[in-house]
Amino acid sequence: MNKKYLMTPGPTPVPEDIRSEMAKPMIHHRTKEYQAIFKDVTEGLQKIFKTQGDVFTFTSSGTGAMEASIVNVLSQGDKIIVVRGGKFGERFGDIAKAYGVEVIALDVEWGTAPRPEAIADLLKKNPDVKAVYATLCETSTATMYDIKAIGEIVRKTGALLVVDTISGLGADEFKFDEWGVDIAVGGSQKGLMIPPGLAFCAVSQKAWKAVETSKLPKFYFNFKKYKKAYIDTDTPFTSAITLVIGLKKAIEKITAEGVDNVIARHRKSGVAIRAAAKALGLQVFSKSPSDGVTGIVIPDAVGADNVIKIMKTEYGVTLAGGQDTLKGKIVRAAHMGGIDQEHVIEALKAFEAALAKLGHKFTSGAGVEAAKKVLGV
Repeated sequence: MNKKYLMTPGPTPVPEDIRSEMAKPMIHHRTKEYQAIFKDVTEGLQKIFKTQGDVFTFTSSGTGAMEASIVNVLSQGDKIIVVRGGKFGERFGDIAKAYGVEVIALDVEWGTAPRPEAIADLLKKNPDVKAVYATLCETSTATMYDIKAIGEIVRKTGALLVVDTISGLGADEFKFDEWGVDIAVGGSQKGLMIPPGLAFCAVSQKAWKAVETSKLPKFYFNFKKYKKAYIDTDTPFTSAITLVIGLKKAIEKITAEGVDNVIARHRKSGVAIRAAAKALGLQVFSKSPSDGVTGIVIPDAVGADNVIKIMKTEYGVTLAGGQDTLKGKIVRAAHMGGIDQEHVIEALKAFEAALAKLGHKFTSGAGVEAAKKVLGV
């Protein structure tokens, strides 16, 4: 059977050594053995988030942690600013509205990053805003936001800065403490190289003050319960033991390479794929591209869905398509987590083959060679 290459922005490939760890016999979670593993994982996550503060792990998808970032610090009737530049920014707003929180939307054109000045203007006009919700990497548009600049603005106010790092964590540069982030939401199935099923929240001291006044209902995602449990290096509810064991191995790999080196490697892969697209006469969709995923505009005469179908069925390479208004317009190629140089080169070979079959005109091999030049292979 030919080797298959998963190039989607979650789930991403799970490296063999991590799969082997997760295949070991099950252990009980209320034991010192598991508590030691969980402690190592939590401390490793702090290094990846770049925080000395609390990091909580939930058995859920990333959306669960998004919900946790709302119900733990807000009350009904509170106002928040939500940056909406794609499907996942919109999700923050949808969750907030479900709990009776007033959403002030900052809508930005898909594929562009929000201007920090626009957030500053909204905060001045709405001094009672409790939090600003933004995204590190808006997966649906393969766009990275300037969280550092946004943090400099929000930290001067009483508002919290909450950031969805589900796709960006471990792929795009992110510094929780230094950038003044108050809650960061993460997920397991992207840059962290394990299957879906774990979600994370890093929490600042400023956010803890808001926790004390929050009146929204919460039970499973209650920060206080997770804090109390972690004092005993434990979790308040049943852990996804196998996933946590896999995450321990993933964190060991990331820290052995060095978090900053991992980010730099992702950046190089992104530059390589974008150079390939340009060499093939194609346009990169985002004006602020992520280091974890790249969107490429496919001509209507070729069809993005056609490219995706041929690559998967004939060459064993799976790309993601566009969402909402971008459906059928772009393909999204991830370069995060366990996606290595081999994945990038083989995916580009399949990409060129699919484009040629669909009648797109380009110099054969141009994309692959452009990528190799960037990667130094």
